[in-house]
Amino acid sequence: QVQLVESGGGSVQAGGSLRLSCAASGYTYSSRCMGWFRQAPGKERELVAYKYTGISVGYYADSVKGRFTISQDNAKNTLYLEMNSLKPEDTAMYYCAASESSRCSRQAFEYNYWGQGTQVTVSS
Repeated sequence: QVQLVESGGGSVQAGGSLRLSCAASGYTYSSRCMGWFRQAPGKERELVAYKYTGISVGYYADSVKGRFTISQDNAKNTLYLEMNSLKPEDTAMYYCAASESSRCSRQAFEYNYWGQGTQVTVSS
């Protein structure tokens, strides 16, 4: 049974930083696509970043490019999202997602497994 458990959310002021973690269990971590999505109240879930677990390069939404970094620790089966220069518009529930495919996608429906989410609140 695949489980994704996020942690690291919280409340920060604009300009601050947070690091989200996603611990994966029961999941074939190598050669797969994993990503982070977010959903603000009244809005659709949107991709923040994804990466293929076999390489270090990630894909980022334009809204977070240059401020967020997606990375992984293979030994710990953990995916990270380093968020810097946070803005109030980054406020959302952040979800970790994992795919059974090695082909990464920006579409939420392409991902097979989801975590429960961790709340990020950025105040101005």
